[in-house]
Amino acid sequence: MKRITPSKLPLLAIFVLAACLLLLPLAAAAATAVAKAIDASKTQRLELPGDTTAIGPESVAFDGHGAGPYVSVSDGRVLKYDDGGWKTFSYSPSYTKNSCDAFSELPPVARESSCGRPLGLRFHLDSGNLYIADAYMGLMRVGPNGGEATVLATEAGGAPLRFTNGVDVDQVTGDVYFTDSSTTYTRAQHQMVTATGDSTGRIMKYDPRTDRVTVLQSGVTYPNGIAISADRTHLVVALTGPCKLMRYWIRGPKANTSEPFADLPGYPDNVRPDGKGGYWVALHREKFELPFGLDRHLLAIRVGVEGEKLQEMKGHKNVRPTEAVEREDGKIYLGSVELSYVGIVST
Repeated sequence: MKRITPSKLPLLAIFVLAACLLLLPLAAAAATAVAKAIDASKTQRLELPGDTTAIGPESVAFDGHGAGPYVSVSDGRVLKYDDGGWKTFSYSPSYTKNSCDAFSELPPVARESSCGRPLGLRFHLDSGNLYIADAYMGLMRVGPNGGEATVLATEAGGAPLRFTNGVDVDQVTGDVYFTDSSTTYTRAQHQMVTATGDSTGRIMKYDPRTDRVTVLQSGVTYPNGIAISADRTHLVVALTGPCKLMRYWIRGPKANTSEPFADLPGYPDNVRPDGKGGYWVALHREKFELPFGLDRHLLAIRVGVEGEKLQEMKGHKNVRPTEAVEREDGKIYLGSVELSYVGIVST
């Protein structure tokens, strides 16, 4: 190995110092790329009505006028928060047919299969139509005045929608993208989807102009939440069991293909735009969560345009969110399939 003579040491030191100074801005940028974690330990609560069987506001949505939140709950209804309280906004045809408002004594599984279990919610802002992914009833739509929803699809590609879950809308075309988490298991068997590694899920598109449903991709492992990108070129899909995000291209040279988008530290549920080109991903549980120790865990993670980690949200372990929706005022609304309230986190 060639030895460095003492006479050359000062020149080498100057070179190393200059290189370090040039790299400092890059290191600083990398260090600040991940924003400070949001503490959701103390949140405002919008409690659901205490005199009903409604719990689990799984999805949270706001209409084109900023009204809401609207939430999907366990007794088969969509509720709207208005004038300081909750009101029934929508329900499935089966809810009326089966007199579900009198089913308060039924166990949750029996009630859901009879009355419906709305999960994903998303408004088409121009028309005011609300699209509802109901785990048992399929894809539904209700107008801006609410009431009984219309069932749009109960099957796709010759196979029934067994576990309709996430939904999003292209606000320009009106096309609706949604997921069927499994063609083998229902929502009541959701743990089996993860335990067996079931890969019979599908990503679909509903065209409101033709009333047709197209299967975009089948053979997907537990597709759950879905969001269209800000530039409308692709979809970001949460894969719950694998703890990943997938990107499905709907426009451009990669159209009709999919690829990995991000690895996640937990089991994702819904995906929602953060208003800055990225996404908030609700994590129902951490991947390697210990049952003891501090009462604190990840609730959600914000990722960027290319899936890079930007920010974390942490809070109590008894809060297991299924959706995180950021509003223009910086407040983040948390939905949960288990809790009796909507959480509001101020950033």
